[in-house]
Amino acid sequence: MEEQLDNIPRHVAIIMDGNGRWAKKRGSIRLSGHKAGAEALLRVLNYCEKYKVQYLSVYAFSTENWSRPKAEVDGLMSLLGNFLRNREEELIEAKCRFRVMGRKEGLSESLQKLISKVEASTKGFERQLIVCLNYGGRAELLDAAKKLAEDAARGDIDPQSLTEEKFGSYLYLPDVPDPDLIIRTSGEFRLSNFLLWEAAYSELYVTPVLWPDFSEEDFLSALKDFAKRTRKFGAITEDTTNK
Repeated sequence: MEEQLDNIPRHVAIIMDGNGRWAKKRGSIRLSGHKAGAEALLRVLNYCEKYKVQYLSVYAFSTENWSRPKAEVDGLMSLLGNFLRNREEELIEAKCRFRVMGRKEGLSESLQKLISKVEASTKGFERQLIVCLNYGGRAELLDAAKKLAEDAARGDIDPQSLTEEKFGSYLYLPDVPDPDLIIRTSGEFRLSNFLLWEAAYSELYVTPVLWPDFSEEDFLSALKDFAKRTRKFGAITEDTTNK
């Protein structure tokens, strides 16, 4: 019997950490860990469909990851290209919109074209898979500030009238709601420059499980933990424990 859960997060974001350690434990190269991580992503995408999570954002490649060895970077980009070529029809059948969040202009022309193709073919769907690629939270804020400054210089916006909502409209994907829950695998307790603006009131869940080993049971544990939390968004809720 399928487990029934209350208070399902609308948007789950995941820092997919531990691919390299997973491969090292098996005496294999790091790229084998990334391949196993890609399979884990497909599983989690299915879990999101099963448990009615509308948005899944994953941290796939940061602006800082370009400093990794060229062979690893090339392998990661190849994995993404293969994912898009091989899984486009599955995304369409699952009615799942694919989007990339980050500095697309920093990617190869061929990968940009492939991303645009899959984004266009899945555009009409409500459920979304958002891959953060060549992404950094600071880079996103910097890019937003640059666009805002350009609009202010043209007289399109009065900086004195700026609100959080208006500033948020300059971010990469302003139509996507902030993540309710951020999961980080491999046991590290940090955001690593991920969704710095959007994560202001996200609930955080850290598990020691390495990303390629992340299972449905692990996903359920995160959802159950989220369901028990009280989200106050800086306000005070009434304490009924002594009544």
